[in-house]
Amino acid sequence: MLTVRLGKTGIVSPKNAFGALPVQRVSEEYAVMLLRKAYGAGIRFFDTARAYSDSERKVGLALGGVRENVYIATKTGSFTVEGFRRDLETSLATLGTSYIDIYQFHNPPFCPKPGDGTGLYEAMIEAKAQGKIRHIGITNHRLAVAHEAVESGLYETLQFPFCYLATEKDIEIVELCRKHEVGFIAMKGLSGGLITKSEAAFAFMAQFENVLPIWGIQRESELDEWISYMENPAEMTAEVSALIAHDREELLGEFCRGCGYCMPCPAGIEINICARMSPLIRRSPSAQWLTEEKQAMMMKIEECKNCGRCKTKCPYGLDTPELLRRNLEDYKNILAGKVKL
Repeated sequence: MLTVRLGKTGIVSPKNAFGALPVQRVSEEYAVMLLRKAYGAGIRFFDTARAYSDSERKVGLALGGVRENVYIATKTGSFTVEGFRRDLETSLATLGTSYIDIYQFHNPPFCPKPGDGTGLYEAMIEAKAQGKIRHIGITNHRLAVAHEAVESGLYETLQFPFCYLATEKDIEIVELCRKHEVGFIAMKGLSGGLITKSEAAFAFMAQFENVLPIWGIQRESELDEWISYMENPAEMTAEVSALIAHDREELLGEFCRGCGYCMPCPAGIEINICARMSPLIRRSPSAQWLTEEKQAMMMKIEECKNCGRCKTKCPYGLDTPELLRRNLEDYKNILAGKVKL
């Protein structure tokens, strides 16, 4: 079994962690079943957030009886001390625990530091001194913020998007974390659904000894795939390497990662799906993207107000309005039969 040590935290976990964002989409009974099955199979690291609706409650219900045997990471998206403290107390109560193993700032547009005027980092230190959190972390989608956080010496973990579509700059962040002994937690390991082969996703992650991937799990079949790699880790075979090379050639460049930080849209456009429809419809069963409901969703792009908010909020600097227009044009051509899938 491959394991990962998260930097100076001392936390050691199997190289398979449970991303609990998707369990907000399933029933309480099913979510608890998934989480307990993951624990029974040896998964010990579980990541959630205050922003994931009822995810924390489901994690608490499932793992309350084995709390001392697992690591739980959660997040606050608050930018005020009052909101930070409120989020922390709510998370503790909802998870049914007296402490959180890693408490993370959730994708802030800046790197919270002592004396920056927000009081946020000071609130983290206070919570740690009180024993309510054990380690301080940060999540982000911005390279500049990630670099600053790692080099500051203030953070024990960084959660950052990482998968086999990574650029050299992304890999530099992984190496920077290794150098500074900052635990690297990889989110978006399947690039929001664009990567469809778990074997290739795992084999890529296995090359980086300091990377702990958290897989967003919603279905038992998905969980079973990740569990299978606990005792039989997927390897970088010639076939897997060729698949990764093909996907990189097809997908690298200006594509939407589906992070959703551009939302909400004033016109009601589901940007995080619509701006990536072209690759989605080609890489997963196309019928699910061609229903009347999905057609109506895509046609909402025509109501774009050209306000530019999505473009200014994109952590990857994408021209989101242009991406939406290109995806809509492609979608219409598919509907008209001008493009064969």
